[in-house]
Amino acid sequence: MSLHRTIFIVAQMDCPSEEQLIRMKLEPLSQIQQLKFDIHGRTLMVLHSGEWQPIFAALESLQLGTAFQSSDAVQVADHSEHFAENEARQRRLLIAVLVINFAFFVAESLFGVLSGSMGLLADGLDMLADSFVYGMALFAVGAAAVRKKQIARISGYFQLMLAIFGLLETLRRFWGWELMPEFQTMMVVSLFALMGNAACLYLLQKSKSDEVHMQASLIFTSNDVIANIGVIVAGGLVWWLQSKTPDLIVGLIVFFMVARGAFRILKL
Repeated sequence: MSLHRTIFIVAQMDCPSEEQLIRMKLEPLSQIQQLKFDIHGRTLMVLHSGEWQPIFAALESLQLGTAFQSSDAVQVADHSEHFAENEARQRRLLIAVLVINFAFFVAESLFGVLSGSMGLLADGLDMLADSFVYGMALFAVGAAAVRKKQIARISGYFQLMLAIFGLLETLRRFWGWELMPEFQTMMVVSLFALMGNAACLYLLQKSKSDEVHMQASLIFTSNDVIANIGVIVAGGLVWWLQSKTPDLIVGLIVFFMVARGAFRILKL
């Protein structure tokens, strides 16, 4: 059995939003086996069975300046080994970032409670959400496209629920009486978490995967890096101002980022 490798030029595909629009449009076409985007070169490679004309018609309906470039037959055996290797690589990567995130969830949550820091606790809970995302993504490796989207959606809803809980707890602390958080613990633990997330971000970006569950993982980890920096800055402000307010503010910001990341995933 052979498949066809067809290349289309999409003149107006110049950012990830057009890529996601194309993915959603082509999702119902069961003959499609793989999509490979080159946004810089404005081309789309489609590995598929059957004729390329229905795919072209679907792309043309988006009015993005689609044009047919070439199509040639390829043997399934030529790609099966590549697919298996890619899936194994994704699993190894996701297991690595899952272990890193869960370890820092335990550390940041523990020290967040001991130090009385809402920012550190928020960052720890964010790590828990990411651990859940990576665990769900492991189930998505090698799954059908529909299942991958379902898993990404579940991850988004979990992240959203966690954000709502965190926002409510932070607001309660604004109005309640709380001890001054320990700024030294905030800064040191967040610095180590920043290094861990930077390593995860490097690994995810290096994979260059365009799978929706891997994109979800990349979005969450990017948010984590920003959150870690925010907690470090908040620790310095707590020391300088001798006030718990910077810690609570960064807690609110982190949970807003968690909610924003959840909505971005749900849009995928």
